[in-house]
Amino acid sequence: MYAVLHTVVTPVAKAVWRPRVVGLENVPRTGPVILASNHRSFADSLVIPIVAPRKVVFLAKSDYFAGGGVKGTLQKAWFEGMGMLPVDRDDTKAALASLDTALEVLGRGEAFGIYPEGTRSRDGRLYRGRTGVAHLALTAGAPVVPVGLTGTERLQPVGARLPRIVPVTVRFGRPIEVDGRYDGVPAGRARREVTDEIMAAIQELSGQEQAGIYNDRAPDA
Repeated sequence: MYAVLHTVVTPVAKAVWRPRVVGLENVPRTGPVILASNHRSFADSLVIPIVAPRKVVFLAKSDYFAGGGVKGTLQKAWFEGMGMLPVDRDDTKAALASLDTALEVLGRGEAFGIYPEGTRSRDGRLYRGRTGVAHLALTAGAPVVPVGLTGTERLQPVGARLPRIVPVTVRFGRPIEVDGRYDGVPAGRARREVTDEIMAAIQELSGQEQAGIYNDRAPDA
């Protein structure tokens, strides 16, 4: 399904929206890698896989996989075909287990996409990163490619049924290598420092104002 969707969807999407992509050479073509991005729209998890040079696995709300009937079946097939995995974000244990799922993806040598802010920004600012991204990088020894998205907040605003044709830019930064850099450093400190480094790189790519605080989950996120 992934191969079919990307054979059809990717060229059509690129032809219609013509996203500007910068730094594609920074994404390793093989091996485990984490793509850590700012989060401005529901559409972010579609835009990144469309322009990335390899399959990128994201986590998505389990609700998207649970619908019934023809619509539910097609929706589930779409999300699975785009390389997304379900997670129940209202279940604390399930949310924690999602980190294990991410490590399994990285352990297979695949690319995993994550939003360190935790949920999308509703005011356009870049919020403080949560340390799950650093936990994954340090545990898996995988490099982190920072990603800066601009324009996706106008692509499909909350409440819009269909995506709009607007300028979208995706910037991939240079990989941040963490393997071996924090040997002997207390785990909490290492995770915080790595996360802050990642968020600084994302901010440089996106140009967003830094909020300096954690973001709260939106009711409709």
